[in-house]
Amino acid sequence: MNAPLDFTSAGAQPAIVNGLSVDVEDWFQVGAFENVIARGEWDGISTRVEDNVSRILDLFAEADVRATFFTLGWVARRHPKLIRRIAEAGHEVASHGYDHARVFTFDRKNFAQDIRKAREIIEDCSGEAVTGYRAPSFSIDHRTPWAFAELAEQGYAYSSSVAPVVHDHYGWPEAPRFAFRPLPWSSLIELPVTTAMLGGRRVAAGGGGFFRVLPYGFSRWAIRQVNRIEGRPAVFYFHPWEVDPDQPRVAHAPLRSRFRHYTGLAKMADKLGDLVREFHWGRMDLIAHREAAHAVEFPIVAAEAAA
Repeated sequence: MNAPLDFTSAGAQPAIVNGLSVDVEDWFQVGAFENVIARGEWDGISTRVEDNVSRILDLFAEADVRATFFTLGWVARRHPKLIRRIAEAGHEVASHGYDHARVFTFDRKNFAQDIRKAREIIEDCSGEAVTGYRAPSFSIDHRTPWAFAELAEQGYAYSSSVAPVVHDHYGWPEAPRFAFRPLPWSSLIELPVTTAMLGGRRVAAGGGGFFRVLPYGFSRWAIRQVNRIEGRPAVFYFHPWEVDPDQPRVAHAPLRSRFRHYTGLAKMADKLGDLVREFHWGRMDLIAHREAAHAVEFPIVAAEAAA
């Protein structure tokens, strides 16, 4: 049974701790611009990620919440003091790969090199072990079941790399909505980004552009549904560039990409402030530990990974 579609009603705070995460990449490294800003140009572009992450750290400190920062190795290499600051503030620093290449653009060998390189850089900067991974653009799907096996073999405890919805940029609609074990021989946990049920259909509700573009009440309703009706934690994400309305505009990007990237930037910080104060939040490694007992087997993944 689905929760009533009530976007505005007030209610008691849920007791469930939800997973709060930040995908640490700069404004020019996003999927929306990957075909108009080449990686070879990145070093010549003015970076804004350090100032934006600092704003987020201040917001989290004011709300007294801890989160996970899934960080590109490219960013960590150029901003090592920022990575150390994140860790010293009590947040988890996890891997987002090296330079935001989607998983399905790799074969397994090159994927292994990418996540190993990123992890070494991030651990060197943070001084802490990296146990979590999030694929750029949630790009682990039915095409890349071997990615879970590689993560497990490299010692990762959890991944949060699946969007169990239909979407033109990503998505694995057959995947479970909540924590699952993709491998029969490993304790690795996958924590999919949050979806809600509306009219019998899954809808994306875990943050990013959906959070910026839609009214805040939609996210409130979705998280309450997941917490109160499903009895499970939500997994929410956003990016540092989303709190930066003054970032440069890429005029030659496609119209759809510009709409997705720039809509709602001016209101994002205030909406995040409401979100972190209204619900209970924690690091993703904590959520993975707690969800391990509830994770289901996903036999399609197990069969394909073993093939």
